[in-house]
Amino acid sequence: MPVDFLSDEQVARYRRFRPKVSVAELEQFFRLDAKALQALASKRRSATKLGWAVQWGTVRMLGTFLAEDPLNVPRDVLEFVAEQLDIDPACAPEYLTRPKTAYEHAWEIRDLLELSEFSKREQEVRDYLAARVWSTIEGPRALFDRVVVHILREGILLPAGITTLTRLISEVRRVEHTRLYRTLTERAGPELRARLAELLQVPADRRVSELERLRTAPTRASGRVMVAELHRVAEIVGLGAGAVRVEPVPAVKLSALARYGLASKAPTLRDLESDRQAATLLATVRHLETSSVDDALDVLDLLITSNLLARAERAGKAEQLRTFPKLRKAARTMASAVEVLMSAPEATEDRLVSLVEVWKAIEEVVPREKLASAVETVAAFVPTTDDDAAAEWWAELVKRYRTVQGFIELLLEVIRFRAVEAGTAVLAMVRTAAAMAKSRRRYAPGDIAAHEALISGSWRPLVYRNPDVPEGQIDKAAFVLCAVMHLHHALRRRDVFAEGSERWSDPRARLLDGDAWQQARPRVLTSLELEVEPAGHLAELACALEGAYTRVLDGLGANTAVQFVGGRLQLEKLGAVEEPPLMKELRSLIDGMLPRLDFPELLLEVFDRTGLPGDFTHISGADPSMEDFGVSLAALLVAEACNVGLVPIEKPNVPALTRPGCCRWIRATCAARRSRRPTLA
Repeated sequence: MPVDFLSDEQVARYRRFRPKVSVAELEQFFRLDAKALQALASKRRSATKLGWAVQWGTVRMLGTFLAEDPLNVPRDVLEFVAEQLDIDPACAPEYLTRPKTAYEHAWEIRDLLELSEFSKREQEVRDYLAARVWSTIEGPRALFDRVVVHILREGILLPAGITTLTRLISEVRRVEHTRLYRTLTERAGPELRARLAELLQVPADRRVSELERLRTAPTRASGRVMVAELHRVAEIVGLGAGAVRVEPVPAVKLSALARYGLASKAPTLRDLESDRQAATLLATVRHLETSSVDDALDVLDLLITSNLLARAERAGKAEQLRTFPKLRKAARTMASAVEVLMSAPEATEDRLVSLVEVWKAIEEVVPREKLASAVETVAAFVPTTDDDAAAEWWAELVKRYRTVQGFIELLLEVIRFRAVEAGTAVLAMVRTAAAMAKSRRRYAPGDIAAHEALISGSWRPLVYRNPDVPEGQIDKAAFVLCAVMHLHHALRRRDVFAEGSERWSDPRARLLDGDAWQQARPRVLTSLELEVEPAGHLAELACALEGAYTRVLDGLGANTAVQFVGGRLQLEKLGAVEEPPLMKELRSLIDGMLPRLDFPELLLEVFDRTGLPGDFTHISGADPSMEDFGVSLAALLVAEACNVGLVPIEKPNVPALTRPGCCRWIRATCAARRSRRPTLA
């Protein structure tokens, strides 16, 4: 019987009451409305009225009638309904003296509430399930909860047996997944499928499969790593998976297939059924096209921030430290002279102070030659403007031109950059810089006149007035570094973005439009239970937004911690809250009461109280089949949190910790489920 995927809680609550019904549920489902009271007016006996009203509320809450024992409800329900009818709940057993009465009342209530039998609207439920399976990655448990809620909302009676729904869910998932695999396989074509299958083979001169090599992300940033990453991007794009049109398939389904392909070993993928294998590899390689571009740009970002900028800054600081003793000595000499100058008497009508007298007093403290030398030292080491100070720092950066020269041309060849209006000039400048980087010729200011507006501030003297460059020429290295810095800044602002990227892309590019939206629209609207015409839904959202704005504005008048200055919102800083006098003693008392225990024991107790291990599924969608899964999970958390690795947690006398690769299996193949989505890294 296909109920294995359901939890014990789901099975227990299907068509059954919980031991305790909340007050909110009593008010929502068992508060008799005008139609119910009108129908009850024709009932004469108190027990008949009570039984009818209980069945009326039961079907509204559970979506079914309790035909065998309609009064098998919590005591709170009977008392709540009896109180409304001013009836003694003790008369309830009289309702069961004639069994057919309960059935007659159920039919009457069904017609009154306009409820439908499941068998008559099964196709509607099937279509809803198919839409959810096709457009989401919900597992069978989540689908079961979804379909039950949908059935109740649409006025459909739940089927008597839970297996009716579970079989339906299993069947629909199988059909939709088969359609998904077949669709992607047909779109891929035989040639691409053959190339993808070759990725699962291990070349003779290597120890891992080609897929494993391509999905291995970089671990450090350098010029060589950047070049290697760009070659990896080119190799993945060259497979051609990104050129396959997959518009009918939702992106979330492709992501789920790719996640499975990235987490599974090559032998596991080789054992898959042919259509599923081809679909999984297609989704995986398409995902790798995106993730490899992200990895390359992440390396670029890290290379610029951590290697180029950080090293230039460290070099600048080292130079400052080197010159600091001379500067300090010169500043002390000048300070002695200025101190004498400041202490000189002021000129009055009766007495004049001559410059000769002042210089004589200064020379008694500091000789004129020594003071002149100190002034020259300060003038040499201290920039006259802030731009000059920044120029020294940028000059250190220009010395690392060779790092950028090795990949800037390849960067533009492999990654397709696009720009909004604000980034168009930057992208044009980077293309010019890439062409200059591979050339041996010298360039004049006229060659970069189109980009003069971007060469500003400290970059301007470095590019145009480098004393080491012949007159009438520009410093090519400074120009290329200036272009790369502008590209880095524009990428972070998304003025320039990369096509086929996830983290560095234009967010608007992932919106469905045109034919792609028209094909996906029916199933998306069905799965989200939205109307075809969005006006009503948008009006509801607009009303909620207006209400939120109104509440915020109403509270601003009396809130002194919020101010608008120059059109900007300013919040008052939170001050430190004074600690109550007895807090220190209370903290010490609580610390003394807390038991001393190991971190793993604490995790296991939390698992026992929260049921966290039950919120993990295998990446294939099934429940973990491991025994003592919570122990293995706690061990992995300890290994990661304490940064001790897996070796110290392995114990030969604990099966959950000795199973070969159990912790690695958890880390690689467990995916979070439901809304909490716990993570392991």
